[in-house]
Amino acid sequence: MAISKLYAWLGEIPNLPKMVAEAVKLGKLDTTEIPGPKSNPEILKLAKEAGVSSIYKNDDTAWCAIAATVLALRAGKKVNFTGYSRLRAISFTEFGTRVGIPVLGDVLVFKRDGGFHVGLYIGEDLTCYHVAGGNQGNQYSIVRIEKIRLLQARRPEYSILMPKTAVRMWLTSKGEISKNEA
Repeated sequence: MAISKLYAWLGEIPNLPKMVAEAVKLGKLDTTEIPGPKSNPEILKLAKEAGVSSIYKNDDTAWCAIAATVLALRAGKKVNFTGYSRLRAISFTEFGTRVGIPVLGDVLVFKRDGGFHVGLYIGEDLTCYHVAGGNQGNQYSIVRIEKIRLLQARRPEYSILMPKTAVRMWLTSKGEISKNEA
C-alpha cells in the first residue's frame, strides 16, 4: 500500500468527499512504477479507465493527471476535457470551480520543474499541503508539497451539498517534502 500509516485516519472518517474515498481505495493498490521497458498493469488500467490508453503506453510517462481523472470519474464528477488533455496536469485548472482556500477533496495544481502536477488535498501543515496523487515517488501516494508551489485549488462540483467532512485538515509536518513529481 502506497498510502502510509500516517494517513490511516482517512479510512475511519464516514462520509468522506467521494474523490477522497476513491483515493483511499486507489491507495490500496500496488501502483509502483516498474523501471525499464515493462509497465505496471495497474497504472495501464488507470490509463484505460481515463480514456487515454491509445496514447499512454508506459508508466515512465507522467501519470498524475490520469490518476486525478480516474478519481473524478469514479466519484461521478464532470471531466470536461478528453484525449491528450487527460495526460496534462494543467488541464485541471479547468476542473470544477477555483477556490482560494482548499479543503479535503479539492484538486490542487502545482508548478514543478518542467511542468505541472495535480493531486488531491488531504490536509495541510504550516508550509505544505498533504497531497494524494499519482506519479509521486513513482507510485500513488500521499506526499507533502510546499504551499508556495500551488498554482490553483479547484473544488469539484457537488450534486447536492458538500459533505460536512470537506473542511481544512490541519496535520503534523511529518514526512519528507516532495521536490519534483516527474
